[in-house]
Amino acid sequence: MSRPLLFLDVDGPLNPYAAQPERRPAGYTTIRVPRDSGTPDEERGLSRRRRPLRVWLNPEHGPALLRLDYELCWATTWMSEANRWIAPVLGLPELPFVDFGDALLRDRPDGVHWKTPALLEHADGRPFAWVDDEQSDLDEAYVTAHHRTHGLLHHVDPRIGLREDDFRTLVGFARVTGSS
Repeated sequence: MSRPLLFLDVDGPLNPYAAQPERRPAGYTTIRVPRDSGTPDEERGLSRRRRPLRVWLNPEHGPALLRLDYELCWATTWMSEANRWIAPVLGLPELPFVDFGDALLRDRPDGVHWKTPALLEHADGRPFAWVDDEQSDLDEAYVTAHHRTHGLLHHVDPRIGLREDDFRTLVGFARVTGSS
């Protein structure tokens, strides 16, 4: 049996962006990511210097994720850029990513998170765990109704990021799916 997928969001689980801005969590390092060009001001010919995006990452998360019995996959608005900016800091290899295409950041009338249908499509009937800070009961119901095997939607507090308890939950889920 193949290993379950682990869909990884960056902002929240790996980058505790909601932590107090003046207090980098212990064990985390700071990277500064230049913001993309193409802002409305730039498109109108107004050059405005934007501060780089501050991202906190814990280098210990990479080895901990690699020890899990999962196939890792980015499930983040960073998409392929996670391999450029996030993976090297965590010591992760280049990972596949979910291309959200036209669904990216688009609200759905049914209240289901815009990532959820794309993740089910990407999983293609395989068991998966999804760590994110934005799932809701509506997403749980959607997965239950539309996914024919195990799916774990694991919420991570964006003020603290992934912790040891989160990793224990993921290990337990992998055991339940029969992959460990």
